[in-house]
Amino acid sequence: MTARNQVSAGVDTVLDRLVVPGFSSIGYAVRRRLPTWPDDPAPGALAGRQVLVTGATSGLGTETARQLGVLGAHAHLVVRNRELGQQVAAELPGPSTVWRCDVSDLDSVRALAADLTQAGVHLAGVVHNAGALPPERTESAQGHELTMALHVLGPVLMTELLSPSFEPDARVVLVTSGGMYTQPLPVEDPEYLRGEYAGATAYARSKRTQVELLPALDARWSGRGARTYATHPGWAATPGVSQSLPGFERVMRPILRDVASGTDTTTWLVATQPRPAGGGLWHDRRQRPSSVLPTTRTTPAQRERMWAWVAGELGLDP
Repeated sequence: MTARNQVSAGVDTVLDRLVVPGFSSIGYAVRRRLPTWPDDPAPGALAGRQVLVTGATSGLGTETARQLGVLGAHAHLVVRNRELGQQVAAELPGPSTVWRCDVSDLDSVRALAADLTQAGVHLAGVVHNAGALPPERTESAQGHELTMALHVLGPVLMTELLSPSFEPDARVVLVTSGGMYTQPLPVEDPEYLRGEYAGATAYARSKRTQVELLPALDARWSGRGARTYATHPGWAATPGVSQSLPGFERVMRPILRDVASGTDTTTWLVATQPRPAGGGLWHDRRQRPSSVLPTTRTTPAQRERMWAWVAGELGLDP
């Protein structure tokens, strides 16, 4: 690495460790100007290929579908509200198909996978973007704590069922959150049955779980053609942030990212060549550490226990 690139990498790392500049629009603007910023995907990089995006009716999900369409992909929009999904699809730059599914409902996920398989869809990518931050403890249709069902159980089951349809060189991306840095892996209480419930804590715990499962998921699905990643968008101005964290949105509004920069790394991971190694957390086109606080570091044994719980709840062989 040249001295210039060493300095560039150092600037990037400092931005990341300071959090506020790195997660904000400042970090994205600075990094794009560094000599170590990776090249954009080639025009038409996804021409003729199909990518599935969950939670596609607003914010990061809609922008992901738009960016993928610009690169030539056929976007499969997985939404709870079909009418809203059709409105989004009508404004996309490329071909798209709308599918109704509640990702937190495992029966709905199974039905979606059956429909996609019957339709003969072959996937170059799956972007798990659907998310929620409930103010009170809420359960899914199968009785799981909602954030764990929506962010972990549903996406894992969906990917597992769709894995026979992966094209060679496929990518699976879990859109996580920088908030996961604040919480340890909830291996002793994955359903948040103990203590006073807090929506932001539950959200961060489920996002921590996504990231800690990456090595197991990448090892499982790489044999079926896909590599697996997580991305966190930084602090982006989205309807979800405005609704769930109005105080944070009000204070940080001047430096929040727009959805295009928040989505950039997700699209880049789906489209860039050569395909990056899987199993890691990414932000602004660079792999990042999964923990920065000693209190949130996870042991291999804890990861194995959490994966065993997820696999058991889904009826999978771990």
